[in-house]
Amino acid sequence: MRKLVYFVASTLDGFIAGPDGSVDFFPFSVDSELAQYLRAEYPETLPTAFRQAHGFDDAPNRVFDTVAMGRGTYDPALNVGITSPYRHLRQYVFSRSMASTDPQVEVVADDPVAFVRALKSEDGMDVWLCGGGELAGVLWSEIDEVVVKLNPLTAGEGIPLARRPFAPSPLTLGSVRPIGDGVVLLRYTRTS
Repeated sequence: MRKLVYFVASTLDGFIAGPDGSVDFFPFSVDSELAQYLRAEYPETLPTAFRQAHGFDDAPNRVFDTVAMGRGTYDPALNVGITSPYRHLRQYVFSRSMASTDPQVEVVADDPVAFVRALKSEDGMDVWLCGGGELAGVLWSEIDEVVVKLNPLTAGEGIPLARRPFAPSPLTLGSVRPIGDGVVLLRYTRTS
């Protein structure tokens, strides 16, 4: 059975985006150590347009073959005319109000938990939960692994890592890896 992995950038105070959904305050440049790390270890997490612009569009997927995201995560690409941000992956957007925008992106209005359980039972590579905080909260019981790119900054407020009711949920630390540029990759698994 494949895993649902929440692979996400976060501030030190636990926000994955600003109050308006913006993520441009996370430092990222093409030449950064983080970009090099992602290109080598998680190339599928970089958008197709980025991969094409930097000459590694044909890089094989290493960890994920499917991406799941909420509408708030999908909208920034859609707002600039990109209807299929991860063409190299199977793409699912969870929304009850949006119509399909691209044949390569399936909009799912059904229960996210049941849908993700079905995805996890299929053969294949792991499923990447790309965001956002609302969807992560809904899917929290289905998340097998949380991989946080912890950035050396605070936001003060914004969209939390997972918006859910108070219910402490212990995780087990699997690894800590400094990536460079002050970013630390933290890998956690669900505690049995």
